[in-house]
This record gives sequence, structure tokens and C-alpha cells, in this order.
Amino acid sequence: MSTLGDRVPVRLVVGVDLKTVAPILVPFAPIMNEARLESPAPDRSGRDAIDVGAVRTYLLDLQDRITAACEAEDGGRFREDTWDRGEGDRGDEGDSADPDRSGRPDADRPDEDRLKAIWGGGRSRVIERGKLFEKAGINFSDVGGDSLPAAASARRPELAGRSFRAMGVSLVLHPENPYVPTSHANVRFFLAEKPGEAPVWWVGGGFDLTPYYPFEEDAVHWHRTAREACRPFEEALGEPVHDRFKRWCDEYFYLAHRGEARGVGGLFFDDLNEWGFERSFAFLRAVGDAFLPAYLPIVRRRRETPWGERERRFQLLRRGRYVEFNLVYDRGTLFGLQSGGRTESILMSLPPLVRWDYDWRPEPGSPEARLTEEFLVARDWLAGT
Repeated sequence: MSTLGDRVPVRLVVGVDLKTVAPILVPFAPIMNEARLESPAPDRSGRDAIDVGAVRTYLLDLQDRITAACEAEDGGRFREDTWDRGEGDRGDEGDSADPDRSGRPDADRPDEDRLKAIWGGGRSRVIERGKLFEKAGINFSDVGGDSLPAAASARRPELAGRSFRAMGVSLVLHPENPYVPTSHANVRFFLAEKPGEAPVWWVGGGFDLTPYYPFEEDAVHWHRTAREACRPFEEALGEPVHDRFKRWCDEYFYLAHRGEARGVGGLFFDDLNEWGFERSFAFLRAVGDAFLPAYLPIVRRRRETPWGERERRFQLLRRGRYVEFNLVYDRGTLFGLQSGGRTESILMSLPPLVRWDYDWRPEPGSPEARLTEEFLVARDWLAGT
């Protein structure tokens, strides 16, 4: 056990009892509670200093650790692309001819003047056609600019006119075997500043699981690991941290036009600064460090399960729902595109193959039907544990 941030003990659980419990169905909220999207207040508490360097160091190390673990499971190597926008002047390397490195014609690019004020870079790591992962990406980025993009300032008009800095690690893993779930995780830090005013900062992130075939022991393990990551903060604060961020995840990863969840959820938090920097950063680390213990046991349990054309077809149909969410609802995708981020890195979350069949419905009583009816709803997976 180690102590991180304001005397919060952080325990990393790497082995969890996988006893199956009977989860309870709970009502599903189709629209995220808008009250949770209120702007974080400027930090005038003076409780602890904002350490941007420590955040960056942790995020780079997290990307390295998750990459190494995924390479060990797959047996292949991730391709790495490093990209750099400099300090706002991108003309030195010819970027003015292609300011977002997307190959798009001028008419389709974001506003040129705004893009010139964007600086920073990142490391994009992708593997395709591996032994385990059909496609997987693990990205780090650290970008800033003179003004916030529309995706951020539209929800927080009081932040208009502030410079910003945003950094994070984001990953999406798409295994080939339909019995191995897709997974997504990210942790991020945001800072907005204006001369003469207190800085506004927050942390966010989480992880969620998108299975194609229903296994209760996998979902229980996933949520139990998430709960253990939150437990030290619940004990220190006397707050239902896990329940709060589990519910937010259920609400966020919801396809309103389909009336179903993207997967079985996990954790989602954003705009978190109410605990002060030290404790909030400790929580970000606890969530980031919990991803591998949550995901790898499921991968190892399912990766050798035989599959055929039926399972593959259903996987591709469900991947279509994944694409719909990312392109219609995901705030991170919108922020990345509007802030002049690297398009290839932002869209690496999309699977390589999907399908949409008109009005396809699963056979009643089938595993495919059970996934939709019992798993893609908000559930208390840990009831009684």
C-alpha cells in the first residue's frame, strides 16, 4: 500500500475473486444529468499547487506501461508516430500547407487563424492485425492554445478568452476474437488560464467495457476492480465515489437514438477539482493504474474461445454501435477535432471493420439477445458483494 495525495491510501488490486453474483437491474437514465456539467470553479483555495509536470510524467509512464503489457499479450509491436505542432508557429516544417496533417483541402479545415495558435504534440501508438488485437491504439497528447475550442467553451462560456492546456492518455483495444470485449480508457488533465485571474483546472477519465457476448463473471470482475480503485477515496472523503462515477459512466456511454448502452460501463468522471489538486491527481492515477488489472484477466479467460462466422457477424454489428457513439456523442472526439488535434490519432478509436444490416434482430433466447436484454442496461453488478 502506498499513500498518494492528502493521505489517501491507494491500493492496487491485481487479483480478485471472480464469484458470480446476481446483479440487479436498475432504472436507466437516458440523458446525462446536466448539473454535472457545470463549470469547475477557479482554484482559489491555495490548498495545494498545480503540478503540470508531474501530470505529464505520469501520463507518459502510463502509456509506456499499458503499451508494454498489450505487446506482451499480443506478441506484436505497436507502431509509434510522434507529432509536434511546436509553439504556435508551424511553418518551419511545412505544416502551413497541411495544418492538421489530415490531407484535407483548405475548405474543409478548421479555421486557419485558430489552428496557428495551437501548440503541442504527442505519441500515437497503434497495432493492427495482431495475434490478439485486430486494432488497438494507445495515445498520449499534450496540446495548448490561445483560446478554447467550441466543444469546451460552448459548455463553459465563462472560460472564453482563456488560454488552455490539455493532456491525456486515451486508448481503445479492439480484439479480433468476438468473445474478448473491446475496451476503452482515458485519463486527462485540463488547465485554462487568464492573466490576473485564478486558473481553472480539472481532471477526468475512466474506463468502460464493451462485450459482444455475455459473461457475468467478466462484468463483475470489471466493476469490482473499479470499485477497489475508488474505495480509498470513499474512506477518506466519506462519499459514494464509486456509485457516483459508475452511474455517470452508465449515463454517458448511452446511445439515445438506439435506447441502449454501449457496453457494461465502468467509471467516468470529468470536471473534477473539488478535492484539490493533490487528491484529484491521486484519483486520476488510481483509475489509470486499475485498467490493466481490470482488463487483462478477462482477455486471458476468453482469448482461446473458438468462434465462427455467426460470432464475427454479431461482433461487426455491435462495432457499428461503437462507431455511432464515437461520432455522434463523444465529447473527446469533438474536442480533439475542434482543437486542431491530429485526425489520425483522434479517429484511431474506430474499429477496422464494421457492418450495418437493416433492422437486424437477434434470435429470441440466443446469447446475442441476452447481451442486449440483460447486459446493455444499467445494472448493479456488485449487489450483495
